[in-house]
Amino acid sequence: MTGRERVLKALYFEEPDQIALLDAPWGTTIERWYNEGLPRDVGPGEYFGYNFIGVGPDTSFRFPYELIEETDEYRIDRDGNGAVHRNWKSKTSTPECIDFLIKTPTDWEEHKARLAFSPDRVDLEGARNARKIADEKGYFYHFTCGFGYDKTQGIVGSERLLMAMADEPEWVAEMLLVSAQMIVDAAKHYIENGIVFDGAWMYNDMGYRNGSMFSPKMYRALQMPADRLVYDFFHENGLKCILHSCGNVREIVPDMIEAGLDCLQPLEVKAGMDVIEMKKSFHGKLSMMGGIDVRAMGAEDPAVIEEEIATKIPAAMAGGGYIYHSDHSVPDNISFERYEYVMELVKAYGTYK
Repeated sequence: MTGRERVLKALYFEEPDQIALLDAPWGTTIERWYNEGLPRDVGPGEYFGYNFIGVGPDTSFRFPYELIEETDEYRIDRDGNGAVHRNWKSKTSTPECIDFLIKTPTDWEEHKARLAFSPDRVDLEGARNARKIADEKGYFYHFTCGFGYDKTQGIVGSERLLMAMADEPEWVAEMLLVSAQMIVDAAKHYIENGIVFDGAWMYNDMGYRNGSMFSPKMYRALQMPADRLVYDFFHENGLKCILHSCGNVREIVPDMIEAGLDCLQPLEVKAGMDVIEMKKSFHGKLSMMGGIDVRAMGAEDPAVIEEEIATKIPAAMAGGGYIYHSDHSVPDNISFERYEYVMELVKAYGTYK
């Protein structure tokens, strides 16, 4: 059975021969693994048998990139949305946000026309090549794109966006819908030009350690209309939708299901997400992807990660509806040898009898 078939089985709550696989090691983690035995000519996805490949459009404002400052420790640059960030060279971390071009509804009105879709936002040749690779290797080939709250905070800033959700909801609603319409227009362009997807995977971080970034009421009022627009389009084209949303988003999960979400990833354990509880509460309504604590991977005693996997994976995979992933990404305190052991455990416990 191919990886594509395993993913689709999970999304339709059917049992494949074994669970599908994906993970997200940091760049510094991959470099460590190369130094510890991972062949230099093979990426971790191919080596460990990950099952996904995706393509997506440029959804930025397309302002020109600008390098503002560079030292031995960091780079400060202005991205395609006009936002200024500091990126550290010696570690994998979230960039420091320094400034934003879009700060007010007036700024938005001045520049929002830049977010109109045009065919040059899409690399059709690259998409065809990726589809060919997916067919050759049996990967799940998906449309992928950031959108919604998370994309918008990258345009205006987190604090400014959260305050605007309370004080200027009409502005926020428009920004979210414009982002969603860009996704629909881009995906339609791919499909109309012969690109055949197996599904869609969007990125929209809406949680932090203690809960969602905003209330379920705000989700329903502001984010849900944008979600419906996107999910309805893909469903009309026979495609299931996966969402990456890290942090604790448990309180808005029922609303995300109502909006049309099919699968949630990564189920961040350190933020309080529990894949076993989620399975009990939403099996048949929402597939699960992730939920394996990376802190257990790094424990000195390998029995800790075996208990984590032996407890969670059999419960999550029963009756279909589960895809392996760590509970976010694999940090560079995880050795190559330990991660090889993790994958052995995942395949052993993730095989259907």
